[in-house]
Amino acid sequence: MKKKILIHDIAQHLDVSIATVSLVLNGKAKEKRISDELARRVLTYVDEVGYKPNQLAKSLRTGKTHVIGLMVEDIANPFFATVAALIEKKALARGYRIIYCSTNNDPAKARDLLTMFQERHVDGYILALPNGLDAEVGALVRRDKPLVLFDRLLPGVSANAVVVDGATGMYQATQHLLAQGFRQVALVITQLGQTQMAARRQGYAQAMREQRRPELVYEISFPQEPEQMVQDLQAFFAAHPACDAVLFATNYLGVYGLEALRNLGRRIPDELAVISFDDNDLFRLYSPPITVVAQPMEAMAEDLISTLLAALDGPGDTGRIVQLQLTPQLVVRASSVRVPVGA
Repeated sequence: MKKKILIHDIAQHLDVSIATVSLVLNGKAKEKRISDELARRVLTYVDEVGYKPNQLAKSLRTGKTHVIGLMVEDIANPFFATVAALIEKKALARGYRIIYCSTNNDPAKARDLLTMFQERHVDGYILALPNGLDAEVGALVRRDKPLVLFDRLLPGVSANAVVVDGATGMYQATQHLLAQGFRQVALVITQLGQTQMAARRQGYAQAMREQRRPELVYEISFPQEPEQMVQDLQAFFAAHPACDAVLFATNYLGVYGLEALRNLGRRIPDELAVISFDDNDLFRLYSPPITVVAQPMEAMAEDLISTLLAALDGPGDTGRIVQLQLTPQLVVRASSVRVPVGA
């Protein structure tokens, strides 16, 4: 078995002190007036022997692990998976690694995962949490732990956050359907009671109210098995044959909704127009392509990392809360227009 190279071995081979090697490896050669020639010798030899520093020992010395904890609703969901991949790429470029996990909207599981993050001594937290975690997150804020909430807020917590203006996005989507001449516009949304869902419902309600159209809202239980969700959606559409357009409040509801409509033989958009909040590869490839309210994922990931790193670099403006609201984009495709796009 090949012997692990230690910093002591490097110092002994180069006939320098352990402190000198450590300073060079930590980028402090110039600060401590170590010659460029000696610094090059150390770095060249380190590269030759493939020395890897002990991360645990390093974190004990510096007080930092250079690890960020990322907690989302479901890492398999295309929205969260895309944001997570972008965050990881941007974090790695700045010298941080990511630990990801999913809550499945289970507060008890989320509490356990927060405890795990603390035990791992993560430097910062990026969190999309279920309701009911106000006390736990509030405790982290009071202890000055760097964190950023995203996608949804916790009503009882004042913390850094990056969210999307779901009310405006859903308002524009509803206006678009009404302008196309659809009259019985439904909204399918979860019963989670989270802030992002409340905002999307608010945008829909405002547009319907302005046009004096009656609201038709179906709150579907979540989480539950996909097969059951499809059956529930089929039952809803079958019970409302006059409904001629539908807005799905999330991409997974949109996917299950398309399956339900296909099972019922409903033609899109001739019999029922469709828009989903969040884009998805399936929506672009579906026939007809599905109109979406697209969230600005790249900007969201950049703002999340920048906000968290600013908090990590602290202390700066102690107590200052950064809350950013990004604007989504209505991407009109054939599923929501009376006349096909391009005709």
